[in-house]
Amino acid sequence: MFESLTERLSASLSSITGKAKLTDENIQGTLREVRMALLEADVALPVVKDFIEQVRVQAVGQEITKSLSPGQVFVKIVNDELVKMMGSINDTVDLTTQPPGVILMAGLQGAGKTTSTAKLGLWLKSREKKKVMVVSTDIYRPAAIDQLRTLSAEADIIFIESSPDQKPEAIAAAALSEAKKQFADVLIVDTAGRLAVDENMMAEIKALNDLLNPIETLFVVDAMTGQDAANTAKAFSEILPLTGVILTKTDGDARGGAALSVRAITGKPIKFMATGEKIDALEAFYPERIASRILGMGDMMSLIEEAEAKIDKKKADKLAKKLKKGKKFDLEDFRDQIQQMNNMGGIANMLDKMPGMGGMAKAAEEKLADNPFGQLEAIIGSMTPGERQYPDVINGSRKRRIASGSGTQIQDVNRLLKQHKQMQKMMKKMSKKGGMANMMRGMDGMMKGSGGGFPGV
Repeated sequence: MFESLTERLSASLSSITGKAKLTDENIQGTLREVRMALLEADVALPVVKDFIEQVRVQAVGQEITKSLSPGQVFVKIVNDELVKMMGSINDTVDLTTQPPGVILMAGLQGAGKTTSTAKLGLWLKSREKKKVMVVSTDIYRPAAIDQLRTLSAEADIIFIESSPDQKPEAIAAAALSEAKKQFADVLIVDTAGRLAVDENMMAEIKALNDLLNPIETLFVVDAMTGQDAANTAKAFSEILPLTGVILTKTDGDARGGAALSVRAITGKPIKFMATGEKIDALEAFYPERIASRILGMGDMMSLIEEAEAKIDKKKADKLAKKLKKGKKFDLEDFRDQIQQMNNMGGIANMLDKMPGMGGMAKAAEEKLADNPFGQLEAIIGSMTPGERQYPDVINGSRKRRIASGSGTQIQDVNRLLKQHKQMQKMMKKMSKKGGMANMMRGMDGMMKGSGGGFPGV
C-alpha cells in the first residue's frame, strides 16, 4: 500500500533538502508536487486542498533548530499533517461494556464483510483474549452463511448457525440470546450487502442496529475504490451511527486514497486494515505509523508487534540454543525461517516496514512473484532427512533426484543451496555480538548480490 505515493512524495521532498530557510517562494514547487502526488493517489480534492494549506501555513517562517535541516523540518510538518488527516491516534474497538458487546458489520457487497468478520474475531481472540461468537444475517447471497462457518472454523471462533429461511432480525435476536447464554465477550454480526446503496438494505441494517444496540458499527470498505470508498462511507454514516471503518484489500492498493480521505470526509476513524487474504492478515490502524510508511521511514513498531504475535517462539528459542552450541544452521532450519517469514506476510511485507527499505520491498515482491517461497519448500521437502541435515553431501546425482521430485530444475536446487550458505553465514553472525546490525547488513547483501537474493529471488 502507498507505493506510488511514497515514490512521488520522496522525489518531491528531496527538492527542499538543500534550502537554508523555508519560505513561501521556495516551498511552492514542492507543495505543487505534493498536491499532484496526493491527487494521483486518489485522495479527495477538498482533503488535498486543506492538507496543502495546512502544510504551507506550518512551514512558512518555521524556526529551524540546529539539530534539524530545513528539509527535515518540512518532512516533519508533512508527517504531522498526514497523521492529523488520518485521525492522530489509534481508535481501538471499545469493549468497555457489559458482555456480550455487539459489533455490527456494514458495507457494500464484495467489500469483504464476511472475511473481515472472521478476521476481526480472530484478532479480538488472539490480541484481546476475548471469547468471540459470530453470526451471519446475510440470507440473500448464496453460501454467505457457509462462508462464515468455514472462516470461523479456520479462526477457531464460535459460529452461531442461521438459515436463509429466517428473517435477519430473528437471526440477530437469537444470536444475542445465545451469546449471553454462553458468556461470550463479543458477538460480531455479519450483515447483507448490495451492489449499491439502496433503501431496503439501509432499512434492514438500521433495524438490526436498533435491535442490537451495538457498541461498534463498523463500515467495511474496499481500499481499492479510492475516494469513492470515503463517499460511500459518508452515505452510510448519514443513516447509521458508524463508529469506525475497516479498510480491506490494502495489499492491492498502491495509491492509498481511501486511507487518506475516509477520516476527513466522514469524521469516522479507520480502526483496522486488512493486509492480505490470510485469516490473520488484519492490523490495527495507527495513523502515525502509516504516515511513517508513506514517507518511506518504515514502521518498526508494527513489525515488532507482528513478530511477537506470529513467530513461533519455541522454534526461535530452539534455533538460538542450537547456534549458541556451535551447531550449523541446516536446511530444516532454513525451511523454518521461510515459513516464519511467510507467517509475517513474506519478505516484501517485512522490508516495507523497515526504514528506508520501501523500494527494496517492491523489488523483492516483483522477483518473488516468479520465484515463490513454495518452490523452496518443495525442493527441501524432496530431500532426505540426512540431506537436509548435512547439505554438503548433495552431489550431482542427488540434485537431479531432488529437482525431479520437486518439479524444478537443477539450477533451482543450486540456487537454494547457495542461498542456504548465505543464510548460514548470516545466522553465525547473528549468534555473536551485534547480531541485529549484522543481520541487516546480511539482508542487504543478499538482496543486492548477483545470483543471490532472498529465498526464492
